[in-house]
Amino acid sequence: MTVRPNTAGLAPESARGPARSPGPGHAPQPVPPSADRCGADAGGGRPAGRRHLARRVLSAALDRRRVLYLGSGALSAGVYYAVLGVQLAALGHRVPYPVLLVTSQFVASVVVYPWYRLMVFRVSGSSWVLGHLRFYTVGLGFLAASVTGVPLLVELAGIPIMVAQALVIVVNVPLGYVVHRLWTFPSRRKN
Repeated sequence: MTVRPNTAGLAPESARGPARSPGPGHAPQPVPPSADRCGADAGGGRPAGRRHLARRVLSAALDRRRVLYLGSGALSAGVYYAVLGVQLAALGHRVPYPVLLVTSQFVASVVVYPWYRLMVFRVSGSSWVLGHLRFYTVGLGFLAASVTGVPLLVELAGIPIMVAQALVIVVNVPLGYVVHRLWTFPSRRKN
């Protein structure tokens, strides 16, 4: 008995399952291995389309800019929380906490702007002052969310200030990336 290699790229009969009859007067057609597995690859894993989609999603999630942005968001939150925590400890009962939210946001903005400009979005050649004004303008939108959301969570739900602020930040981070990417630090497209 001579065994010939499978040059058609099809699985042997035993891997394809039972033979299918096309009906009277027609020759049986070979069945690709994926057809018997409902679109799954020959290895029995996920369908090829899903595997490709998962690879694209993972690649996009691990994009350098997005990873840096998430790290920068953690840096921003750390600076913000440090400033807010120190202010709450030092001035908490003498100054209303919404005022401390405002001053903490301004200090954090000044501290983290160079990082966003140089490392995350790699902008050069434009004015630092105008760039920071745009950066801070976006920050004012998020400050408005904080000054509105934090008191609602603190006063109505009884959540501690720092926890309430964390909940507001979780919502703001994805929105911040999109706005900063498209408006604050737009990429210079080559024509």
